[in-house]
Parts: sequence; structure tokens; C-alpha cells
Amino acid sequence: MKFSTNITWRWGLLVFGFLLMHTAIHSQEDDLLALLGEDESTDYAFASFKTNRVINLHSLENTGKGVLDIKISHRFGFLSGGVYELFGLDQASIRIGGEYGISDRFMIGLGRSSFEKTYDGFMKYKLLRQSKGKKNMPITASLLATTAIQTLKFADPTRDNLFSSRLYYTVQAIVGRKFSESFSLQLSPTLVHRNLVASNEEKNDIFALGIASRMKLSKRTSINLEYIYVAPNQIADGFTNSLSIGFDIETGGHVFQLHFTNSTSMIEKGFIAENTGNFFDGDIGFGFNVSRVFTVN
Repeated sequence: MKFSTNITWRWGLLVFGFLLMHTAIHSQEDDLLALLGEDESTDYAFASFKTNRVINLHSLENTGKGVLDIKISHRFGFLSGGVYELFGLDQASIRIGGEYGISDRFMIGLGRSSFEKTYDGFMKYKLLRQSKGKKNMPITASLLATTAIQTLKFADPTRDNLFSSRLYYTVQAIVGRKFSESFSLQLSPTLVHRNLVASNEEKNDIFALGIASRMKLSKRTSINLEYIYVAPNQIADGFTNSLSIGFDIETGGHVFQLHFTNSTSMIEKGFIAENTGNFFDGDIGFGFNVSRVFTVN
């Protein structure tokens, strides 16, 4: 095993969090300008994606101010398991989370996954909003910072196990555009840091690029595609890139996201850095995300 104790990660994310909260407070100026009528001629793009997730990746969208989004995500096993595993239905991984909009630009979230008994938290801030009119901005851009801790029992409790070896961090930029009422595209350059990895073949820092798109079919349905490319020579043999295709259905306060993916984990450390399924060898699992929003404030 290889261990990294780069404390700058923790301090960097802490500072990043304070900067996000500071900027979120100043973002209220936009709301004030709107009340004064200064923002009337600016047309902002909205609903680039149905929810703040594409499939596994975060999307361009944020949870609105004062809105609580409860998410239940489920991933079954691979179809390649055949009849014996009922084509993956005998196996399941689940994540339950809550996400809240501090402002229309700044949101936070917490979740717990059965996969590796992982708890995760994140902060997401929308730096730029696509708009036309008085304010012209061709893209939407967001920053995402996540922290995760896996709580599996140590394989050898007699050795000197460190709490920090359970921790993982991710920093991601999300840049995209709603090209028309029917089509949106985003890119997600990503850095994943793992304090502890299994072998010298693997890097503690993983660089990747996520690509995702949405094609609207009707007022309440759409198709999503998602692919995550991991730069070479960072992960051990046997790990693969994540590939997913999904179908979104909006029904009032719920959004149902049904998809097929070669990823079992639902946190960045898992579906980016440690994905094992080969999509074209039949390692494809059915899964879904169910989103229910509540206006709290």
C-alpha cells in the first residue's frame, strides 16, 4: 500500500469552503439588482439538465435557494452475472443523501453509501451563469469540492491503522452550455486525491475529464450520456473508464433517472478512480436516482 499525508489538501479544501461561503454572501447582490429592476433585460439559461446530477457526475444545475433535495440512488449488479445473479438484481448498492441550496449559486450536500460504507459531503458554487441580453455569458461554470470517508473495518486491526488513510478528496470544475432547448453539453475536469492506495501502480492523485450531454425528448423526458476519461498511467490494470446512458422522467416534485452504467460506486473516488466494470464485456448494471425536492425556506 502507498500512503500520502499531503496536509495541504485538507487546508486547501477548508480555505476553498470559506471562499465559497464568502462569495455566496456577495452573490445576493444579484437578487438586489433584480429587485431594483437593473436585471430585467438579462435572460438566464435554466434547466440545462433535469437535476443537479447527470447520472454519476454533478451537472451544471444547482438546488435552488431554500430547497431541500432528498436523493435515493441505487445500483444493481452487472448483467454479465447471468441467470445465477438474476442479471445483477441479486446485488445492490445504495446511496441516500440530502442536498440544500444556501443560495441559487451555492449548495451543500451529505450522503451515505452502502458501497464501502462511505460517508460523503460536498460544496458546489456556480461561478458563471449562461445568459444573454444585458449580461452576455456563453457558458455556465461551477466549482465542486467533495470529501469522503470509508468506514469499513480495517483488514488487519493489529497494525498501526491511521484515520487519515480512510479519507478521499475531489476538486472538479464543471463547464458547459445549453446550446438549444433540446441539447446541453458539459465538461468536468477533475482531480481525485486518495490518501491511501492499494499498490505502487496507483497514483494518489488522479486526473480525469468527464463529458456529459442531455438530449430533451419531450417537456418531461430526456436522454443523458456520460463518459469519464482517466489520464493514462494513474490506475492499476483492471480499472476502467466509467460509461453510462440514462433516461430522465420528471413527474411534478420528483425526477426519476433510470440508467445503465458500468459503475457501482456513486462517489467520485469510486466511479472515477476505482471503476472495474467493462461496459463492452457486459459489465453493465441497471440503476436509478430518485430526486424529491421540498421548499424549506
